[in-house]
Amino acid sequence: MKKNFLHLGCGRLTKLNSTPEFRTDIWEEVRVDIDEDVNPDIVASMTDMSVVNSNDFDAIYSSHNIEHLFSHEVPVALKEMYRVLNDDGYLIITCPDLVSVCSEVAKGKLTEPLYQSGLGPISALDILYGLRSDIAKGNHYMAHNCGFTGSVLHATLAGCGFKSIACVTKASQYALWAIAYKNKSISQDECLNELSKHVTLSFSNSSQVD
Repeated sequence: MKKNFLHLGCGRLTKLNSTPEFRTDIWEEVRVDIDEDVNPDIVASMTDMSVVNSNDFDAIYSSHNIEHLFSHEVPVALKEMYRVLNDDGYLIITCPDLVSVCSEVAKGKLTEPLYQSGLGPISALDILYGLRSDIAKGNHYMAHNCGFTGSVLHATLAGCGFKSIACVTKASQYALWAIAYKNKSISQDECLNELSKHVTLSFSNSSQVD
């Protein structure tokens, strides 16, 4: 049985750039972005997806876009995600982890590269405030306007109505990964098992956030 997922804030990326689970044949992708130049299936912002029907999707994938919102916009966007999921649906969300990033800043590594990306070297300053090279070109939408620790992301998801949530820190990626079910009540272990289909959970370089 086919399932559908909303690739939110996709940019030029497709299903092939999503997660191992979403890349399987069972999932059909619907791409959503505010920029019509990236040819999304739906042109909409995270904070206003009124063109998308309620209870319409089995899952949502949101990768490194929620940090581009202002703090007061985050609950608005998460409630929109909640609305368009069906009752058994879930959200997979990843964003920068301020704890692991700030640990590098505390070591004096603010501007030196922490890792290489397809867009070039990435520093703690880029992770905290947005990719400087893109912002310098006038792409101000690349700026980061809010941030999260694992406990804050977990609490924010719960505050927006999500029922079963698991959040992990991937320190090696300086990232948080979370799964949040709309209405399905399952155990933490079951949540983590489902999350592990989307991201490798090796607890030597990741930790669970309660």
